[in-house]
Amino acid sequence: MTAYAASRLPARLNVIAVAVVLTAGALVAWIVTIARMQGMDDGPGTSFGALGWYIGIWVTMMAAMMLPSVAPMVLFFAHVSRERARRGSAFVPTWIFVAGYFAVWTAYGLLAYGVYRLASAFDAGILGWDRGGPYIAGFAVAGAGLYELTPLKQLCLRHCRSPLHFVLSGWKSGRAGAIRMGVEHGVFCVGCCWGLMVILFALGVMSLLWMAVVAAVIFGQKVLPGANRLSVPLALAFIAFGVWVAAAPDRVPGLTQPGSAPAMQMPPSDRMGP
Repeated sequence: MTAYAASRLPARLNVIAVAVVLTAGALVAWIVTIARMQGMDDGPGTSFGALGWYIGIWVTMMAAMMLPSVAPMVLFFAHVSRERARRGSAFVPTWIFVAGYFAVWTAYGLLAYGVYRLASAFDAGILGWDRGGPYIAGFAVAGAGLYELTPLKQLCLRHCRSPLHFVLSGWKSGRAGAIRMGVEHGVFCVGCCWGLMVILFALGVMSLLWMAVVAAVIFGQKVLPGANRLSVPLALAFIAFGVWVAAAPDRVPGLTQPGSAPAMQMPPSDRMGP
């Protein structure tokens, strides 16, 4: 749909059209992610592969995981943008806001890739699953649980759950303004969810199971009524789970053990690059 066509739609139809696109985008992203991850090593310590391959799958994963939870903000932006256009302001396509938002998550993915490459370069074997790997993974999960209790987490979560104030008081005109708003909302979203993404990296960034679990937690925290009061129970659950991963990783349901048969099923032709 062109920007001109979207600007001519009635407000309700415009929002419905955006909702359909978001739903379809999330569905397609999940389908592509599932197809590309078939047969991959989905345990801790999975190779990130070449940068180009990694960025492609990372952006697809973020679309699958984050589009459902960011939908309320995107729909509200689309509604306000349409109303402002009806009153004479320049119409700003919603995709520009979404692009700014995902640019921040792409930057987060690049940072994670850099940390992975740095850790790989200086690893003396301590990260191996038969040595310190389970303790490091467990510590990461427990650390994400502790972050749930911090003021920064609560600040970012309130912003993500209540976009009204952000849109009405922080509206920036034009396409450049839409990009800035998308970036600002993306920063708050990363501030809210980076710890949950660390859990995904610790347990297996290519695991569809843990990807779905993390996505469900993110959606619940941001969208479901009253879920903002679950920070303490979630923190305690993550801390307990982190201790479990460190103490008895082979007994954690759904956690693929590096070097085990499931982790070794992927044929060499399907493995990610170095």
